[in-house]
Amino acid sequence: MAVAVFLVTDMNATQTSKLPAHPLSLPNILTYARIAAVPVVVGLLFWQSLFGGGLWLRWVALAVFIAAAVTDFFDGYLARAWGQQSSLGRMLDPIADKLLVASCLLMLAAGTTIRGWALLAAIIILCREVLVSGLREYLAELRVGVPVTTLAKWKTFGQLIAIGFLIAGEAGEKVLPFTIEIGITLLWLAAILTLYTGWDYLRAGLRHMIDD
Repeated sequence: MAVAVFLVTDMNATQTSKLPAHPLSLPNILTYARIAAVPVVVGLLFWQSLFGGGLWLRWVALAVFIAAAVTDFFDGYLARAWGQQSSLGRMLDPIADKLLVASCLLMLAAGTTIRGWALLAAIIILCREVLVSGLREYLAELRVGVPVTTLAKWKTFGQLIAIGFLIAGEAGEKVLPFTIEIGITLLWLAAILTLYTGWDYLRAGLRHMIDD
């Protein structure tokens, strides 16, 4: 009897420890912060690359970018740990990731940190994100969910690491030689992984289209 009471009490404590999902819950606030960081990083890169600002702007941009990237881990982790997963969070989380990645790639290309053949890697990443977003929207109309795979999460991680090196750019070269070359190499690896995961999503979508 005592064991049963303990189990019931422990179960109730576990359930009550989970906080209800709310638009202003901490996981959602972290996602909002990641979205808000996008114009800040873009502005700093614009100021440095196109208006000839000091290289210290690269370090500030990198710091904001890293802070934003870290929230990508903590918003999902806290939402699961606290039972605060919501439709709003599931919608905004991939949007925040894509905004951060796409805007940084465009600014790095505009500032010629990404140039030549490396532009092809950036285009692959951007095209894949557009393709998957459209595919998810189509499948949502069919009430078909496409879960994010572990490999896709590694793809996002690889993109963020590559972009981090490229944001450091010339400023990073003064601390770590070949910073830009390392970033470009990682960008190509991320692009290859992006192609592979994009094909996985497309194959899943085509299967539902054919069945339909």
